[in-house]
Amino acid sequence: MIADELIKNKADRRTRETIIGKLLLDYGFLSRDTIGESRCARPIDLLCIGNRQKQVLFAGAFHGMEWITSLVLLKFLDELCFAVMTGRSLCGVKIGAILNQRGLAVIPCVNPDGVEIQINGASSAGSYESLVEKAGRGITRKWQANAAGVDINHNFSANWEKLKKMELENGIRVPAPTRYGGEFAESEPESRTIASYCRAGNITHALAFHSQGEEIYWDFGDYHEAEALKMAKIMAYSCGYQIGEPTGLASGGGFKDWFEEKFRRPAFTIEVGKGENPLPIEDFDGIYQKIREMLVLAVIL
Repeated sequence: MIADELIKNKADRRTRETIIGKLLLDYGFLSRDTIGESRCARPIDLLCIGNRQKQVLFAGAFHGMEWITSLVLLKFLDELCFAVMTGRSLCGVKIGAILNQRGLAVIPCVNPDGVEIQINGASSAGSYESLVEKAGRGITRKWQANAAGVDINHNFSANWEKLKKMELENGIRVPAPTRYGGEFAESEPESRTIASYCRAGNITHALAFHSQGEEIYWDFGDYHEAEALKMAKIMAYSCGYQIGEPTGLASGGGFKDWFEEKFRRPAFTIEVGKGENPLPIEDFDGIYQKIREMLVLAVIL
C-alpha cells in the first residue's frame, strides 16, 4: 500500500506520478489512461477499476488550492484495490463483487496546471507565466484557476448566462486567480476533457471533490430527484457532513450542475475538510478517515 510519507507531500505532478506509479505496480488490475491535456500539456489521468461499461465517477482538484482532494482519491483507490486483491472487506463491504457490476473511474486532478501554479508558482505555467503573474499580481498562493486564468468549475454550461451576469456585477471580466468562467462554456481543455469522458461513458452518478466546508451539494435547477436526495442523506449521515446549497457566484457553471442538467442523473459536490484553503497537509488523515465510509457508500449506492 502507499507509504504514509507519500501522502504527507503536497499533491503536485511529481507526487501524483509517484503515487500512481506505485498503485499501478501493486495492482495489475488497475488501469490508467490519459484522457486529455491541460493548457500546459500536462496529462489528465483517468484510473479505473472494475466494470468499465457502467461506472461511478470521482473527480478531484478542479481548483488549484484544493489539491488535497487528489490525495483523498488516491488514498481511497489504494485501500479499494488492496481490499479487492486480498478479498478483504472495506468498511464492512465486500467491494470486489460490486465492482464487477459497477466500476469506479477516478480523475485525481482535473486541473493539473492550477495545482502546479498554486504549489510551485507562476513559472510552472510555462508560456502563461506572464498572464498568471499579472492576474495574480505576483501572488499564487490563492490560485484556483487553470493556467489561462479560467476557473474550471465555472466553465460548464449550467446557468451560463446567469453566471456571466453575476461575474460582471462582481467586476470579473478578465482572467483571474478564481471565479472567471471563461469566454464560453467548455472553452478550456480541462473542462472539455471531463465533459467528453462523461458524454462517451456510462456514468451512473458523479462526485466532484472540493474543499472546504464539510458539506454535500446534491441538486440544481429543476433537478430535485428523490433518489439523489436519499443518496446525499446517506452519505452525509455516514461522515457527519451537512447537506448544503451553494449561493452567489458558486451557484453556476459547475461540473456537478452540468452533469445533472445534461444527463438527469445524480451528481454531488463534496466539500472536504474545514478551514482556509489550501488546507494544510497535516489535516489529511482527519479528512480522509472522516469520509472513508462515505466514499465506499458512494460507490455502491
